[in-house]
Amino acid sequence: MPVKGRYLFTASMDIPVEQEALFNEVYDTEHVPLLNKVPGVVSVARFKRQELTLAIGGELRTIVVEDEPQYSAIYEVESPDVITSDAWMEASESGRWPSEVRPYTHNRRHTLRKIILPGESD
Repeated sequence: MPVKGRYLFTASMDIPVEQEALFNEVYDTEHVPLLNKVPGVVSVARFKRQELTLAIGGELRTIVVEDEPQYSAIYEVESPDVITSDAWMEASESGRWPSEVRPYTHNRRHTLRKIILPGESD
């Protein structure tokens, strides 16, 4: 997958089953489209955790990570300043997300990773 931005911001969380339909609707139809319009946001993709079995050392292993959130969104951004900008703040506080969805989210995790280009070490 070609990456155009220099950073990946990940927001991961869980949501109670009874709130899951609203969570997915608002995330797909409001939250992501609003944040995708923020200057410096290159792309956004959502993910749902799946069971993981892979081959390691010649054998199949099922990997279980305790307390790993069910849902994640990865935002490809040009710089760390994007996620602290006024535009980001306005977009993240718009629509039904702050009042109808965010209060039900839990086990939230946020990470920022810099993409290492060939020849870079940090």
